Amino acid sequence: MRFVLLPGQRHDSTGVRPLIEGIVFGALLGDKAFDADWLRADLDDRGAAAVIPPKTNRKAAIAFDRDMYRWRHLIENTFAKLKEFRAVATRYDKTDTSYAATIHLAAAVIASR
Repeated sequence: MRFVLLPGQRHDSTGVRPLIEGIVFGALLGDKAFDADWLRADLDDRGAAAVIPPKTNRKAAIAFDRDMYRWRHLIENTFAKLKEFRAVATRYDKTDTSYAATIHLAAAVIASR
């Protein structure tokens, strides 16, 4: 599992580039917030499918695989399971390193169930 901690006021798409660096994959599933031209171009260069619905303000609609997009609920379920741990949901830790360790610990507990 890989994750990047971002400040609360930053857009989530800024963390995509470091997450996908050095990884080979066939498709990237994301919500409308990740509908960015630079991300779609990067995925095209890699030969990966962008399973991202287009934003409503796009001039031309972009097709995406709706059947594959339905699998995104598994990602949302993972976040919901992580947020069952109070320390993850409320972010009591003062440092990024400590918070990252809490996420790793919570993920290990979830995986061991």
